[in-house]
Amino acid sequence: MQNKESHSGDSDKRLAAVCGLYCEACILYIATTEDPARLKALAERFKLSEEVMKCYGCRSAKRGPYCQTCKMFACAAERGIDFCSECEEYPCHDLKQFQSEKPHRIDLWDDLERIRAIGYKNWLMEIKENYTCPQCRCINSAYDLKCRNCGEEPSCNYVGKYRQAIEQALKSL
Repeated sequence: MQNKESHSGDSDKRLAAVCGLYCEACILYIATTEDPARLKALAERFKLSEEVMKCYGCRSAKRGPYCQTCKMFACAAERGIDFCSECEEYPCHDLKQFQSEKPHRIDLWDDLERIRAIGYKNWLMEIKENYTCPQCRCINSAYDLKCRNCGEEPSCNYVGKYRQAIEQALKSL
């Protein structure tokens, strides 16, 4: 299931969102780059076309519907900064609200601090391990309780750490 070509390299900045999320572990990114059935199901669920749903990362020319209207992305662009943690108003109200809404954002503060401390290229290499299946090395989203490739549980370290919060969020969908 893992498409090696779609994961173009650990230093690809478009995979490091301005807010500190890791785009390569996003359900939309995974669906766009290597799981057409998932993309189709997401498009049907949200009543949007598959083309509209596609996302190639925060800093790419083609972002998904949520990321197209992202307040943090627009704010960072306006301020000329690469990451929210570079802002003098960090952490702002919008970022605090964003972080608190979904379980895939739990580590946002740690991730932004790590980006600041070691740079986004090194962070991308580190964070990838957090979402990689220990059995088959497939990258999973925070919402993949089982590895989408081999079925290993938990699918990755992130799910192992936050499974309860993730399961609670999935129940409310």
